[in-house]
Amino acid sequence: MTREEKAVVIQDLTSQLAENATIYLADISGLDAGTTSDLRRACFKANIKLSVVKNTLLAKAMEASEKEFGELPEVLKGNTSLMFSETGNGPAKLIKAFRKKSEKPLLKGAFVEEAIYIGDDNLDTLVSIKSKEEMIGEIIGLLQSPAKNVISGLKSGGGKLAGILKTLSER
Repeated sequence: MTREEKAVVIQDLTSQLAENATIYLADISGLDAGTTSDLRRACFKANIKLSVVKNTLLAKAMEASEKEFGELPEVLKGNTSLMFSETGNGPAKLIKAFRKKSEKPLLKGAFVEEAIYIGDDNLDTLVSIKSKEEMIGEIIGLLQSPAKNVISGLKSGGGKLAGILKTLSER
C-alpha cells in the first residue's frame, strides 16, 4: 500500500469515526470463512457496519479525529474489526448472541456516546445500555403516570369533588 493509499484510508476512517457515536473494536481472528460470513450477515441484518482495519491506520485516524478515545488506541493489537452502529447496545447484543455458537468475536473496547469501555468483561454492561429512544420512552411513561392518576381520581370522584369545591367556595 502506497503512502497516498494509506492517507486515503486514514482520511476515510477519520470521517467514519467522526460520523458515528457508537464504535466497537472486536477481535474476530480464528473464525473460519463460513462463520465470518455468518457474522457479517448478522451485522447487516442488525444495521451494524463491520470492517477489518489495520491497527496502525486506525490509530492514526483516532489521533486525527476530534473525539477523545482515551485508552482505546492501546487495545489495537492483533486482529481488529470495527463495528459501527446507531444504537449503543446493538453490537454488544450481536456479539453476545453470536457467542452462543462460537467463542469469538471478543470485545476489545467500545466508544459509546463519549464513554469508553475497555475489555471483554464490559460486554454485559454494554448489553444493558439503553438506547436514547428507550430512555425517552421511559421518561415519558414516568411523566404521564402522575397525570393519569390525577385524571382517574377526578373522574371517579367527580360528584364528590364538585360538592367539596362548592362547599369550600361558600366559606
